[in-house]
Amino acid sequence: MADMDAFRDEIARWAAGGAGDTAAELAADLGLRTAVLLEGPSDLAAVEALAAREDRDLSAEGVAVVSMGGAMSVGRYAGLLGPPGLGLRLTGLCDAREEPFYVRGWQRAGAARDFHVCVADLEDEMIRALGPERVEQVIRSEDELRPWQTFLAQPAQHGRPRHQQLRRFLSTRKGRKIRYGSLLVEALDGGRPPAPLADLLAGL
Repeated sequence: MADMDAFRDEIARWAAGGAGDTAAELAADLGLRTAVLLEGPSDLAAVEALAAREDRDLSAEGVAVVSMGGAMSVGRYAGLLGPPGLGLRLTGLCDAREEPFYVRGWQRAGAARDFHVCVADLEDEMIRALGPERVEQVIRSEDELRPWQTFLAQPAQHGRPRHQQLRRFLSTRKGRKIRYGSLLVEALDGGRPPAPLADLLAGL
């Protein structure tokens, strides 16, 4: 049976210059109709966590959620997965500063513009949706109170708004953004996700 992780691996190899035959075969076996292009793995974790919270199986719905390893790869991925390549419908999520890359990628692929933009990035959106106090509760529940306090004691953090401190903290350790990508979605506890994330999932 075709596997979504195998498809993602083949797409990454194809984007790096390999052949696309296996990716095309897997796409057909999976019945894919839509590709969600995301900048990185923390965004992927958040999208998958929100889908799980809503009891949705995106793979079964023919949706491939793909982490590209950076917005500058969007032109390549849009070409491979969109109309010039596998012919999938394209959608996605990006940071405001990376929006021009997405615009050009969609244009070059000949795809209708269909992606959602975060004000700064998805972590920023999640912190604003939850509020700093709730995010700090999540940090404590993950036994990261000491690293958080150590971070706050750094001179560079003195006087900065708590929202900015939290956003920076999530990026200070390898793998932390990915882990909190799903944890912050789970912490919504039935509340509405940030608009870009909610709108992305609603449109799938």
